Amino acid sequence: MKADIDATVTYPHPVDRVWEALTSSDALAAWLMPNDFKPVVGHRFTFRTRPAPGFDGIVRCEVLELDPPRRMVWAWAGGNIDTTVTFTVEETADAGTRLRMHQVGFHGLGAQLTRRILASGWPGILRKLAAYLGTE
Repeated sequence: MKADIDATVTYPHPVDRVWEALTSSDALAAWLMPNDFKPVVGHRFTFRTRPAPGFDGIVRCEVLELDPPRRMVWAWAGGNIDTTVTFTVEETADAGTRLRMHQVGFHGLGAQLTRRILASGWPGILRKLAAYLGTE
């Protein structure tokens, strides 16, 4: 069974525009979840969403790495998971942007169930990012 989530999308926008959507608290709130994010290594922040059985609705995160405008890594913990999310951004040949989201660290049976839920949710989230950027 695959133990991570890996999604790659391409947007017809420059890298700086996509990077801004990844690193602005207001932008993240528009396409991901309400938050208190700051693009500073070591900053601890939360995302808030609707609670579910076994999940209080709070995702506790920390900025682990930041290499603007190419790479950002978060610790991502909530419910029964303690994972790492990496965003990698690169320019495409036609001046668009390829974004890769890779989430790893799903250990144990309960975490695998959560991984399945998140794996089905990330494509929709990345479509919301596209809409935020004005591509849909």
